[in-house]
Amino acid sequence: MGLILIGVIALFLGITTKREALPLGNFKVLLTTVGIILIISGGLTKAIKTIDTGEVGVIKLFGEVQDEVIYEGLNIVNPLVDVIEVDIKTQNYTMTSIRGEGQVRGDDAIPVLTKDGLQVIIDLTALYRLLPTQAPDILRTIGVDFEAVIIRPIIRSKIRDNAASYEAIELYAAKREEFETRLRNAIESDFAERGFNLEQLLIRKINLPNSVKESIERKITADQEAQRMEFVLAKETQEAERKRVEARGIADAQKIINSGLSEKLLRFEQIKVQKELVNSPNAKIILLGNSKNSPPFIIGN
Repeated sequence: MGLILIGVIALFLGITTKREALPLGNFKVLLTTVGIILIISGGLTKAIKTIDTGEVGVIKLFGEVQDEVIYEGLNIVNPLVDVIEVDIKTQNYTMTSIRGEGQVRGDDAIPVLTKDGLQVIIDLTALYRLLPTQAPDILRTIGVDFEAVIIRPIIRSKIRDNAASYEAIELYAAKREEFETRLRNAIESDFAERGFNLEQLLIRKINLPNSVKESIERKITADQEAQRMEFVLAKETQEAERKRVEARGIADAQKIINSGLSEKLLRFEQIKVQKELVNSPNAKIILLGNSKNSPPFIIGN
């Protein structure tokens, strides 16, 4: 626009200045030529607009936002319009108590009251992006500072509304996944109505009151001890059963052996042993018993 304005001024001076008027009269043709060149150059510069990757251009004509959107690459536009570049890449909005990680300096975590009246502190990150076709409406109704006007208030409000339906211990453990899903759906719906797409909602941390933390730790310890005792009892039960099975096996084996032994078989085995002793090369004296049930005595070296 600056080149066009300078060109118009130069062209006006070139046309209106008389040749007799010194010293401008000597530059009448030059001023006219320069004015035309500047107007053409400025017009071409304004008519060609390059949009970077991940952005769209919103057109403003005499201060009024137009519905037309231009996309990345080289675009030919009306030289009289202004083009506002809007970022449509995925944005990260974090609210946390950790200094330097969020958009707001200092502690920006969200305190909420749960169903049982306890205060819980929640850190989260929302990944979102602006819908390209909604960029003109967003600039027209919200402006470029949409994070402070829309994103932040919606997230904080929906977290407080949904956390009020749960007890503190449920948010920390049993129903945390359910809470995240419910919260995501609520924020996603409000974002969509205002021209934004919620890609992901990440609850980074839930800080509970110390009394609740201690109660959870005691419960976890009790559960672990109960599980350990169940394991010990199961192991002892298995060991007792193993011993019973082993005892039954030994008893059954003895019954089988006893049922297969006879007086003649025992006497035959005794004679075999005595025969082996007689044939042994070791020096010995064998004293046979005085009855068939008396075992022999061996006197050796």
